[in-house]
Amino acid sequence: MAKGVVVKQQRRTQEQRSTEMRTRLLDATVDCLVEYGYAGTTTPRVAERAGVTRGAQVHHFGSKTDLVVAAISHLAQLRAETAMREMPVVEGGADPVVAALEFLWELHQGPLFIATVELWVAGRTDPVLAAAMGRVEPFVNNAVLMAVARFVPDDVRRKEARDVIYTAMDALRGILIANFIEPDAERAHRRWRRACVHLREIADVALAARPAERSSRSNRD
Repeated sequence: MAKGVVVKQQRRTQEQRSTEMRTRLLDATVDCLVEYGYAGTTTPRVAERAGVTRGAQVHHFGSKTDLVVAAISHLAQLRAETAMREMPVVEGGADPVVAALEFLWELHQGPLFIATVELWVAGRTDPVLAAAMGRVEPFVNNAVLMAVARFVPDDVRRKEARDVIYTAMDALRGILIANFIEPDAERAHRRWRRACVHLREIADVALAARPAERSSRSNRD
């Protein structure tokens, strides 16, 4: 930049300021879900965490339900982005099943999963939250499946691979939720590694038959 040249910073538009404010409130909502749980996530706490006035918070989200429903979509976007961003971190290696299971473990660590569980549980008795979660979960699951697909050989049947991934996520989430009662990260990881032994057996059976093999058998028949 030439010496003495002053660059005038472009002023943000009202729409940009409004979007930034909403994002701050939604990020703060996720933080409160992690720290206080759903019951303890109140609009005053969210406003305080976001560093905005109660009036500003009410202007964007008139009630806790409005705020949390918007946060569900925001959280889903963060979860999907994390899945795609973390995809290159885990090396595929020679064993795609091991790589995929390790990727799922890493993906379920941290505050995003905790906030998601809080909303799953709250949705059990709140049909509005349940409906909102139901709308976004397929979007998140699709992002996870796309990320894990890089570990799956091209000639593996996609349906069988998808079923194995869903079974693995069900097992992993159960282990992690049970660990909330008496948190012990090492114990949870041991239980996951133990589950992986059985998941590996399921994967070997489900993914054993390749399309070429099925075609060959069909021709012989």
